[in-house]
Amino acid sequence: MRSLPARVLFLIFVAVVVTAQQPQTPRAPGDVIGPISHIIPPPANYAFAEETYVYDAEWRIWKAGTVTLGISREGTQQRVSGSAESMGVVSMLYPVHDRFQSLFDPATGCSISLHKHTEEGLHKRDTLISYIYGRRKSVLDETNLKTNETKHVENDIPTCVTDVISGLMYLRTLPLLPGTSYTFPVNDGGKTVDVAAKVEGKETLKVPAGTFQTIRVAPESGDNFKLKGKIWIWYTDDARHIPVQMRGKLYWGTLDFKLTRIDAAKK
Repeated sequence: MRSLPARVLFLIFVAVVVTAQQPQTPRAPGDVIGPISHIIPPPANYAFAEETYVYDAEWRIWKAGTVTLGISREGTQQRVSGSAESMGVVSMLYPVHDRFQSLFDPATGCSISLHKHTEEGLHKRDTLISYIYGRRKSVLDETNLKTNETKHVENDIPTCVTDVISGLMYLRTLPLLPGTSYTFPVNDGGKTVDVAAKVEGKETLKVPAGTFQTIRVAPESGDNFKLKGKIWIWYTDDARHIPVQMRGKLYWGTLDFKLTRIDAAKK
């Protein structure tokens, strides 16, 4: 099973973990992935600011590490780059050095590919997930960099799906009206999972980057995957919907990701 720090990181990004190392049960041909689960294309005039968000990760009384999320344009595609670096006590217990890059279509919100380089404890892997909509398949190719073992996995996907990194940005394009819920399909190379993002309400939130008026969203996975815990994401209550805090409350404790600064893209 995937290491606990990485599982929590993915959970906080889109509130669901679909591990490539877990046994996956392929869906039967013709299975419907939730009749209300779909990706809503962004508004025609929607545009992401090209910038990088830097977060401190806190676990109990310790600073657990640093997480970054950057978004930029790459031709006709949108790119989301991420990293996770453990530090201090947490790094001594379980070192994490991860890099992620996701590409999606800004006109449709559909993921195109996701590349992950993960170094977690004794594990070191390179993973590429491609979303082939013409074949309705996600294609995972993974290399264990310690043993050089490779893995190739294909799974069914709907006509449009988001991934565990772009999903956080997809939520930014939605109205996020208090009391509403948005259900959408997420795929991490295994079985596609329906995620319901429930907009719980508004609150004033203070983080190292400042004080913000925010909207609190609680993503939950459906029956496909269950986890004992709770996830929240706080977005700014404005048109930009910047994620200023993310929290995972699980059986072993609470992990917070708090925004420390926003770096503008270098021209």
